[in-house]
Amino acid sequence: MTLWLRSVGRPTSLTLRRASSRIPATIVRPAIITGSRRIVRGFATTLVQRQATAVNDLDQETLEVLNAERYADEVDVCIVGAGPAGLSAAIRLKQRANEEGKELRVFVVEKGSEVGAHILSGAVLEPRALNELIPDWKEKGAPLNTPAAKDKMLFLTEKHAIPLPHPPQMNNKGNYIVSLSNFVRWLGEQAEELGVEIYPSFAASEVLYDEDGSVKGIATNDVGIGRDGRPKDNFERGMEIHAKVTLFAEGCHGHLTKRISRKFDLRKDSQPQTYGIGLKEVWELAPEKFEAGLVLHSVGWPMDIKTYGGSFMYHFEDNKCTIGYVVALDYENPTLSPYKEFQRYKQHPAIRKYLEGGKIISYGARAINEGGYQSIPKLVFPGGALIGCTAGFLNVPKIKGTHTAMKSGMLAADAAYDALSAETEGPITLDAYESNIKNSWVYKELWEVRNVRPAFHNPLGLFGGIAYAGLDTLLLKGRVPWTFKHPEPDYATLKPLKDVKPIEYPKPDGVISFDLLENVSRTGTNHEENQPVHLRLQRGPKEQLETNYAVYGGPEQKFCPAGVYEYLDDEQNPGKKRFQINAQNCIHCKTCDIKDPSQNIDWTVPEGGGGPKYYFT
Repeated sequence: MTLWLRSVGRPTSLTLRRASSRIPATIVRPAIITGSRRIVRGFATTLVQRQATAVNDLDQETLEVLNAERYADEVDVCIVGAGPAGLSAAIRLKQRANEEGKELRVFVVEKGSEVGAHILSGAVLEPRALNELIPDWKEKGAPLNTPAAKDKMLFLTEKHAIPLPHPPQMNNKGNYIVSLSNFVRWLGEQAEELGVEIYPSFAASEVLYDEDGSVKGIATNDVGIGRDGRPKDNFERGMEIHAKVTLFAEGCHGHLTKRISRKFDLRKDSQPQTYGIGLKEVWELAPEKFEAGLVLHSVGWPMDIKTYGGSFMYHFEDNKCTIGYVVALDYENPTLSPYKEFQRYKQHPAIRKYLEGGKIISYGARAINEGGYQSIPKLVFPGGALIGCTAGFLNVPKIKGTHTAMKSGMLAADAAYDALSAETEGPITLDAYESNIKNSWVYKELWEVRNVRPAFHNPLGLFGGIAYAGLDTLLLKGRVPWTFKHPEPDYATLKPLKDVKPIEYPKPDGVISFDLLENVSRTGTNHEENQPVHLRLQRGPKEQLETNYAVYGGPEQKFCPAGVYEYLDDEQNPGKKRFQINAQNCIHCKTCDIKDPSQNIDWTVPEGGGGPKYYFT
């Protein structure tokens, strides 16, 4: 197989290794310059966030440099995101091509510094899709080392823990407690062995369209642009990846998926997606506290009955425990802090007893889809498709989405391979992928539980939701003529600050609970500091002050799990506030883009390789 590179701009001498050493090639790669990791409060220090220097402030020579034509590469399939869905699709494509002796270029771009660096999940893995994709995964050394051995479900009050029967969806017999980031690294190795090309530190920033309006690939972002919008000495234009099929596997609330959804009106026939934020820590427990294979979930305290949420604790290998909390982002009180709720939860006697004598290793957070069946958009468009969590295949009652994400990638790969083999003229539309999903166990699984999450939108809140969920999962199993709706987008649910009772949180003790910035340092997050702010205010900072702060008290200070947003006293205007974005702290959870009540914050990709560096997550 040969790689040809078509020049549509100026040359470069940088060389990037191919994913497989068996296939040598030279390819354009942006230079990635990283500095030492710092968690900061002052990345952006002025009220006016300048996304880039205004065009009329730049001379003609600078404009020509910034707008130089880009190199382009031609591939058969481009996949955006090296997560479970993207890698499963890549593996399936190469499996089929290799079986038939055909050449097929499968090109995966990943914004993280390495495969797995941006992956965070619970996670208890149901191996159903893995069994189909790689039946001999045990022989190949998949890091599924801890079988789920014991399920517990608790209802927490402030001081007590009441055992509950766990619903059938949460029976984890046959499942495995894993580090999803490590599992994804292993998937990446399997993909490379098949000849898949994987390029970490490549951040897809733009969708490319053909003259007929179909998607023809993606472009990676430029690197080496200063915060003022001017090119630095290490400036490199991004590159274009032209593909016959482009699969978007960006994870929950993908920033390119947002744009594609708007262009092709993919949500026309679906309900609004609703989300949660999942926060987690990995601990090394004292040996006498460790119970290999323990799967513990809870509902109730510290959430109020109107707010959907719950906890998880999984004991996996080498005395390690993953502990986390999920808060639904349709909450109403703007003073609620998901991070502080998580820290408070750990102080419950039934939970603290496991952590005492242990040591925290890492921390992270990520938005998750909770909309389920009725929030899945149209999956296909001319030239590509949405797969995995960017489409929203999480099974909320199971608290699992890896198996469904993997299966969606496999089904999209089958449709793509068949379409490519047909060699038809014009843009490829993967209609077979939609029908593949509807005829699969993914569809059946999500259909059966479609009413569980929206059932919590009721006058009785938590208790009404638990009652219906029990009835539905134990008896009805989704066999009802109705489908509940999600009432409104998450950003529209906040009440004004004057209409709520502010929530008071205890100070962290530094042993079980921790200061936010201390925990952010455990994410390994890092960004090149001198670059345009990737958290863009579409209509400027005035709206944040006049709406978010004046009406809601600045909720982004509370919902961000990394201390990115602050309202500080404006020294130049006494008595007023200024809005500060500490973009260096960002851990790419996407919560701000989802929950911002003014919908002014637009999360975009920073330079490739930036962001968290997760391990054991």
